[in-house]
Amino acid sequence: MSDHVLELSGVDSGYGEVQVLDDCSIHLDADEIVCLIGPNGAGKSTVLKTAFGMLTPWAGTVEYHGREIGGMAPEDIVREGIGYVPQTDNVFGSLTIDENLRMGGVAREDGLSEVIADLYDRFDILDQKRSAKANTLSGGQRQVLAFARALVMEPDVLLIDEPSAGLAPNTADDVFGHVQAVNEMDTAILMVEQNATKGLGISDRGYVLDQGSVRFENAAADLIDNEEVSQLYLGG
Repeated sequence: MSDHVLELSGVDSGYGEVQVLDDCSIHLDADEIVCLIGPNGAGKSTVLKTAFGMLTPWAGTVEYHGREIGGMAPEDIVREGIGYVPQTDNVFGSLTIDENLRMGGVAREDGLSEVIADLYDRFDILDQKRSAKANTLSGGQRQVLAFARALVMEPDVLLIDEPSAGLAPNTADDVFGHVQAVNEMDTAILMVEQNATKGLGISDRGYVLDQGSVRFENAAADLIDNEEVSQLYLGG
């Protein structure tokens, strides 16, 4: 059995007849933050969607704690222990913060109130605004709510797509701090991030994707220091 909490091995995947991932292999270990970077169209978000069951791999395997989950329905993958925060439409704008969190726990059989109370303790901004509609929140606050909603099921893996997208730099820094806080809750994180330097800056390891395949893989700090990676992908 694999030691990795999540592993994609030799995965081909795509949309309709359009192949995006080509023999893509990525793994995530317990308690890690791993960042996927690369140009637009490289397949970064497709990795997350394939891992979460929104796309069925054409070839290769997706394993969670050594068990094959490729092609399982997203609602079943949530119950397995994997959460997903998409880049857009990641909260219910017409619902309050409290209602959003309860919606995140619809698959829980018990303990919902207790886990939500714990999330309010951890994310003070949500506690202060629990009766506010999600569409009244700032962009950064909505991202925190999206993280918290995904955590209601207490996953040990969280897939996050572009957490800083559309945010001002200071707000993005706050969101990255919340990503680290989520990781400190014993949640391994596989994250796609366009701000490659910032994303790698809070990560343990990173992968550079290009044309659906892994071009580079290394410790995050080593990728930042790699001259070729810097020139091609970090704007160095």
